[in-house]
Amino acid sequence: MGELTVVVSTVLVAAGVIVLATFTAALDAALDPAGRPPAAGPAPRGWSAALRLPVVESARLLRQRRRTTVAADRLLWRVGVLGLPVLALLMAALVPLGPGTVADSSVGIVWFNALDVTVWALVWMAGWGPNSVYSLVGGYRFVAQALAYELPLMFALTAPAVAAGSLRLTDVVGAQHNVWFAVWMPAAFAVFCVSVAGFSVWGPLRHPAGVDIAGGVFAELSGVDRLLMLAGRYALLTAGAAIGVTLFLGGGSGPLLPEWAWVAVKTAALCAVLILLGRRLPTLRADRFVEVGWLVLLPITLLQVLVVSVVSVGQAGG
Repeated sequence: MGELTVVVSTVLVAAGVIVLATFTAALDAALDPAGRPPAAGPAPRGWSAALRLPVVESARLLRQRRRTTVAADRLLWRVGVLGLPVLALLMAALVPLGPGTVADSSVGIVWFNALDVTVWALVWMAGWGPNSVYSLVGGYRFVAQALAYELPLMFALTAPAVAAGSLRLTDVVGAQHNVWFAVWMPAAFAVFCVSVAGFSVWGPLRHPAGVDIAGGVFAELSGVDRLLMLAGRYALLTAGAAIGVTLFLGGGSGPLLPEWAWVAVKTAALCAVLILLGRRLPTLRADRFVEVGWLVLLPITLLQVLVVSVVSVGQAGG
């Protein structure tokens, strides 16, 4: 791939993440207008108003002054806030888009898992940096929550890698030419989606940003900082959905449309499902989710990997 092609592909991937994240934010606003800040105006009526809301809210936050706190660690605070959208773009760069794939790494699955773990540090730094009780509690809640979903996620990522016999995401997509992995790996797919909600601080796993602690990691954020954190949250949800499409939903395979278009369509559909479910499920406390993660998610994921391994060995022997 030429240097110019890499640059163009990178720009297109970034633009795609921005568009899909905006769509996700608009859908979220349409489903839960009561959760918007009062300064954003009346509840949106219709899809056109909901689609405009992320732009209006972005403009409002850009005009808002940054909040300052006493003895804040500004470096950690800024790195934690800015790092989330950057990580989302790095995740999206791994998604196979045909000839326009940005990073076709031979260890793409491991690279994605490493980026996911990096989210731990960034969210914790965003909670620690302001030197505020509520944000710090939110940061520690996130770390506790992440300890519960990370090991099940690692095994959920192992299942498609074993079935494809490769850690390269393009090989995983190619191995799904007969049937999508989500069809015969439902437990791994479900655990992966739960983990996406976890590192996006979304749905039932939004406890680190709970209203009981004034917004948790978001408690001291305002202006550009809040905009970047919210954008990173939606971008991570979008990038995680795109990786899920690659690992479990056949990637860019489909009739008529080019590969990148199918990836975009499937990613938007998966984002919509995550948003719909996230708005209808109750929030799980971090301590309760730890119990669910270790006693429910981990065993079923291990069982899923065992089934996939037996099937893969049987197919290789046949």
